[in-house]
Amino acid sequence: MELTISQYFLLFIIYSFLGWCMEVACKLKEYKRFINRGFLIGPYCPIYGLGAIAITILLYRYSYDPVVLFVMSVITCMILEYTTSYVMEKLFKARWWDYSRRKFNLNGRVCLGTAIPFGILGLIIFYISNPFIIGIFNKLNTNALNIIAIILLLVFVIDIVISTVIIIGFRKTAVQVGKEGTQDNTEEITRKVREILVQKSWLHRRLVNAYPKLIAIKHKIKKIENEIKESAKEKKEEITEKVEDVKKEVEEKTIEVKDNTTEKNK
Repeated sequence: MELTISQYFLLFIIYSFLGWCMEVACKLKEYKRFINRGFLIGPYCPIYGLGAIAITILLYRYSYDPVVLFVMSVITCMILEYTTSYVMEKLFKARWWDYSRRKFNLNGRVCLGTAIPFGILGLIIFYISNPFIIGIFNKLNTNALNIIAIILLLVFVIDIVISTVIIIGFRKTAVQVGKEGTQDNTEEITRKVREILVQKSWLHRRLVNAYPKLIAIKHKIKKIENEIKESAKEKKEEITEKVEDVKKEVEEKTIEVKDNTTEKNK
């Protein structure tokens, strides 16, 4: 697809904004209140923009086949989401989302339940939204598009700088609280980190509100995984015990039948 750099960037911003709208709508339904989602201050979630651009550039060759495009969109978005989760956790010592309790998840970073909608979005991007948006681009003046792209880029870069400082502040707070002797109590660390951050600027409060289920350090993830493994182990032991009980009952019944048969033969 032949697009200019400005058009690709504007496409990125548009899909980032649409992704933000979708996130806000989902959280509004869940928490019954407005939550400014995302790492950044502005109304955009870059992971959606990156996903849309990746689909647009990398999967154009599969646009002839909706089934293949769907599958490739799922795979592309899962790779992007997993990578983003991993990098953010390593950089800022926090798990921003976690699917450990959902079925068919991979290390709690991605799961099939969220990947399938991305496959559907991939189809929408290729067959509906991209043709519509690019059609508008083609009707507008090139210089005007470049000016809009430059202004939005400046705003976006400034937002990234400020938001990164805020997230680094979160990391430092989490590390500091962890060193106070409560590192084995992840719930307590998360609670204290939230209490400290909400007393700071509205930017810190926004980050806390943006991720109501934010986990301060990844020990929590390990704890959840251990709980799941322990639960699976208990169920396995329970099934084994039931099998043994049934086996014993069958053996007892067999012996009883043999005894009855012997008695009758006598």
